[in-house]
Amino acid sequence: MTILENLNTLLADIGAPIETGSFSGKAPSEYIVIVPMTDTFHLHADNTPNAEVQDARLSIFTQGNYKKLKNSIVKALLSDDFTITDRRYIGFETDTGYHHYVVDIEKNYELED
Repeated sequence: MTILENLNTLLADIGAPIETGSFSGKAPSEYIVIVPMTDTFHLHADNTPNAEVQDARLSIFTQGNYKKLKNSIVKALLSDDFTITDRRYIGFETDTGYHHYVVDIEKNYELED
């Protein structure tokens, strides 16, 4: 499994549309964009890693109060053993009318043969 598959499955029940990279088409009043960031091998003793750490950024866009959507996402992530490495309010985009909030996450995945 990859972090994208994991996140799309996990966040489907949140109710906000989800896209990867950028939102295509006419944007709804709230949506989530997943941006995959890195796949790394952490320390291993024999140069044969058996797991990797994948991380991504969830960009939350909403024209209403972002806190309810953010809290639902954070709760779902923590219940599925994601590590949250950063959460921050980016700002209000005056040209689009959206609040922008990001949640950076990572999770360990065993390497598939």
